[in-house]
Amino acid sequence: MSSDDTTGVPVTIAHARRGATRPWLAWFASAAAAVLGFALVYANTVVQQVDAALVGDNIDDLVSPLPGDADPVDSSEGRAINILLLGSDARNGANGDIGGRVAGGMRNDTTIVMHISADRSRIDFVSIPRDAQVKIPECRYKDGSTIKGTEGDFNISFSNGGRNGDPAEAAACVINTVQQMSGLTIDHWAVADFTGFISMIDALGGVPVCVPEKIESKKAKLKLKAGPQVLNGKQALALARMRTAEVGNVSGSDLQRIGRQQDLLMQVMKLALSKNLLTDAPALTQFLRAGAESLTMDEELANTRYLLGLAFSLRDMRTSNINFETIPWKLTDDYLNVIILPGAETMWEDMRNDRPLTETGDNSAGKAWDNAISASPSADPDATDPKPEVKDPPAETKDPQAALLDQCA
Repeated sequence: MSSDDTTGVPVTIAHARRGATRPWLAWFASAAAAVLGFALVYANTVVQQVDAALVGDNIDDLVSPLPGDADPVDSSEGRAINILLLGSDARNGANGDIGGRVAGGMRNDTTIVMHISADRSRIDFVSIPRDAQVKIPECRYKDGSTIKGTEGDFNISFSNGGRNGDPAEAAACVINTVQQMSGLTIDHWAVADFTGFISMIDALGGVPVCVPEKIESKKAKLKLKAGPQVLNGKQALALARMRTAEVGNVSGSDLQRIGRQQDLLMQVMKLALSKNLLTDAPALTQFLRAGAESLTMDEELANTRYLLGLAFSLRDMRTSNINFETIPWKLTDDYLNVIILPGAETMWEDMRNDRPLTETGDNSAGKAWDNAISASPSADPDATDPKPEVKDPPAETKDPQAALLDQCA
């Protein structure tokens, strides 16, 4: 008996016997052992590659393969989870090729608190506008230095933290700000950049969307016809980040942009569920690998075993229980900044107590995009009226993208 150095699984070394009465049986056993050994080595290698690619801060351990056919285990079972999702507009490397090398430092285009209920029956995504006026606490860095706290745009917290170009430090400063303003404990965090977003959308085969009207934006390098269509990663990123357009009702408001981002994320969630991605470990692993090198997250979240277990625990999630909201807000008199309304505390309290959100109201930025279009219909002949909300796709379909697009009409 010996141990395979790669898998740690004991392997019995069988020696051929002369004069065996059943040579076919010996051949079959040897072939089966070879196939099994290859499968174990391959499975372990794939998991190690994913963990190596996921950029976690100070990760030392690699994850062993899940044993046999056992279902992945949710190590946080019975406990609500809050995950801070951040989209960085850093312009280094390939990100500069996509977004243009026009800005130094680090800023975040997207800040979302993702709340997963303890019973795994509900997910709430709550966006925080980048121009929301908040108190920003002192920001600390790994070398022991600090930057003084201040008051101003919420986005300052990420910029302060990213002063050294470290997304982990940037995330830490945003976490301090979110926890101070909400009273929520942030359990996990993840920062995605441009290339990571593109890679994950492409790994899904594109995201189906219902574009309410024709859009042309030179700055975003985006041209879309009105109606149902599947966007590739670059198109989806351009739509998510777009602030201006020569054709189409694009106000330049970050609040309107939040609405588009929420719509895109909802379509991604629907697509993942329709593809049974949460229960298909190989497909989920491939999806994670697609954006792994462009994601930075906390140590536990950057662990394939943990991610697979959490995903599997959400396998019965219904899209009707996935909610996208924005903290209640209003614009300042000069329309330059955002004031957080008292209703935000009700929203935070619901999340702290793991209750369904009771504060939604007309201030949800997810409605801003549709409301703007309804109020000012485009005169472009190729434009169409806003499409109704896309409903859950059929339980079984060979083409999830097509099934979602069919419901645009």
